[in-house]
Parts: sequence; C-alpha cells; structure tokens
Amino acid sequence: MSHSHKILLVEDDPALGYVIKDNLEVNHFEVTWCKDGEQGLASFKNGAFDLCILDIMLPKKDGFSLAESIRKEKERVPILFLTARSMQQDKIQGFNTGADDYITKPFSIEELLMRIRVFLKWSQSALSKEQTVFEVGKYTFDFDHLSLACNGEEKILTQKEADILKLFCQHQGEILKREEILVKVWGEDDYFLGRSMDVFISKLRKYLKEDARIEIINYHGVGFKLEVKE
Repeated sequence: MSHSHKILLVEDDPALGYVIKDNLEVNHFEVTWCKDGEQGLASFKNGAFDLCILDIMLPKKDGFSLAESIRKEKERVPILFLTARSMQQDKIQGFNTGADDYITKPFSIEELLMRIRVFLKWSQSALSKEQTVFEVGKYTFDFDHLSLACNGEEKILTQKEADILKLFCQHQGEILKREEILVKVWGEDDYFLGRSMDVFISKLRKYLKEDARIEIINYHGVGFKLEVKE
C-alpha cells in the first residue's frame, strides 16, 4: 500500500485504547497511541497525522484543551472526539474547540471506521485509482463515501456492507464463491463469519429492492451473484 493514513489516538482507558489501535491497524491505518493529553500533544508536534481521535476525559490535559492546542499547530487536521453518554450534546457543542465530529461510547468499530473514512474523504482504493463509484440498475453506489443513492434517497452503509457490495459490483454477473467473499472482506474463511456474511447480504438485498431488475442470487453452498436484468 503506497500510503498508510496516520492516526493519533489519545485514550487513557487501556482496554479501549488497545481495541481501537488493534482494529485500526488491521484496517491498514498507522496508529500512535498516547495515554494522556500532554503526551498526545508532544506526539502531534513530532508527527504528520491525517486524523486525531481524542477522548474528552484525559489526564494532564483534557481532550478539549488538547484539540485547541492541535488546532494552533495545524488548522486543517480532522479531530474526532470520543465522548461518554453523560456529556450532553449541547455541552459538547458549547466547546468550540474545532472538533469535526464526536462518537459516543459504547460504539462499534464499524461505526468508527465509517467516520474515519468519511473524514479522510478518500480511501486506499481511491489512492490506487481503483473504480469507486458504480451504477447498479437505478442505484449509484459511492464506495468512498459509503453511500447508496436511488431517486434522491441516500442510504449510508456500514464499511462491511460497502466492502461486500463493491466486490459484487466488480464481479457483476459472475458467481463469487463464499470463501472468496469471506477472505476478501473479513480476511479469513470461517463458519461463524459465514453466518454473519449471510446477514449482510440479506441487508443489501433490502437496500436494493427499489429496483426489481436487481437480484443477489444465492447458489446454495457455493456463493452469490449480483445480476441486473436488462
């Protein structure tokens, strides 16, 4: 991969910090993890980061002050806050520290990845000049923005839904083997992941039901095919 996006993660909870760092690295991001605000600022000054993920409640320097200091260093870097449910929305918005967005704990890694990709605006695939916008019947699917649009209505997909749909679009009219989808989207072929994949595919069928010509055909025990009838 020619370019790995660099993320600064400042989170003092060791378990959450580890899970976020581990999952982002699996998704090809380069992560610098700091456990307090002062360490976070020092790291920021020493590195060129594409995105900052900051917890609000941090030792030594809270997330809001850290965001203000980061903004003074580099105005354009996107900042995503991790917040506890007890911090009301209006209180967060009252802190005009230049956060671009915030995500409330507990959140899924899928949701975090989705926010990150939306921030970074282009994904690894755009950098490799791979096709990322597809016409599927009446639908327009924009992989980089995780959006599926039809008749002016837009649905935002999860990263996994988008990954599967992109694979179908790249192989429209061909049978994709179950194990091929699992390895390309999840990185491994596993029975339980297979059950999970079936759920994602039935969701995609629902999302595409506005156009009767589109069908995701299940070849039992073999795989699936995305077909758009003329």
